[in-house]
Amino acid sequence: MESTTLEDQRKQEREHHIADSPFVDVGRKPGFFRGTLGSLSDIWTFRELLGRLVRREIKARYKDSSLGIVWSLFRPLVQLLIYFFAIGKILGAAKSVPDYAIFVFIGLSIWTLYAETITGSTISILNNAGLIKKIYLPREIFPLASIGSALVNFGVQLVVLLAGILILSHFRLSWDLLLAPAAFIMILTFGTALGLLLSALNVYLRDVQHFVEIYLIVFFWVSPIVYPITAVQRVLQGNWLEQIYLANPVTMAVIAMQKALWSGGASGTGALAQTWPDHLPLRLLVVFLASLALLWISQRIFARLQGNFAQEL
Repeated sequence: MESTTLEDQRKQEREHHIADSPFVDVGRKPGFFRGTLGSLSDIWTFRELLGRLVRREIKARYKDSSLGIVWSLFRPLVQLLIYFFAIGKILGAAKSVPDYAIFVFIGLSIWTLYAETITGSTISILNNAGLIKKIYLPREIFPLASIGSALVNFGVQLVVLLAGILILSHFRLSWDLLLAPAAFIMILTFGTALGLLLSALNVYLRDVQHFVEIYLIVFFWVSPIVYPITAVQRVLQGNWLEQIYLANPVTMAVIAMQKALWSGGASGTGALAQTWPDHLPLRLLVVFLASLALLWISQRIFARLQGNFAQEL
């Protein structure tokens, strides 16, 4: 009896000690102008977990499937064949746009990377609510894991694209090929910036994920994916609306990839001749620098908002 009373007293003392102890901040302080390097250091510390989350994302997509990730190869392959035969040959799109299947597939590849980056990142925090409420870890790794999964799918699409160019068209060796990696880096930076911001906002306002769906539908047609930039130039004729159109990072990424990999854009003559915006590399650089600034701002906003994630979830 006395032993039980003594244990109860010690328990009460521990509880009082814990109650009187000051709160200790966990993780990096969310200062707006400081903390970016600290956040990057945290992400690097948890890089192994990030890799595991990427693998989990990929496995979840093809769960209970016999072929698994091989299905990610079939989808772009079927798409390429449909654009080549059904739209390019039967509907005659190739008459006005040379190598139409390659042209469209280039735009679709970069667009799919961007769309999967945005959609996956936006819901990533909500999808990992159970883990977030249990332990501390840098919350940024969840949208980054979704982006890693999107990169894997883009890699598969890129393999199909390069094979399609070799079989259905040809590579044009020039300095324009350097535009392809530049466009990839730029759209990845912009997508990551927007994904980080939307993932944090979606915790507090769940309508964000539904807005993203509408946004992607609209901006698919605003970007020159299924139609060439030449068609836009004919309609807008170089006025200020064309400059606004070209300010869209997705548009710039698609145009740069097309100029780098679409040989039909250089071989067309007469009505089939394709023209490109002036100073395309410079425009791409400006958009990349703006995307880099947006990435920093988005990460600092994310750091500010993540403190109440567990309570909101």
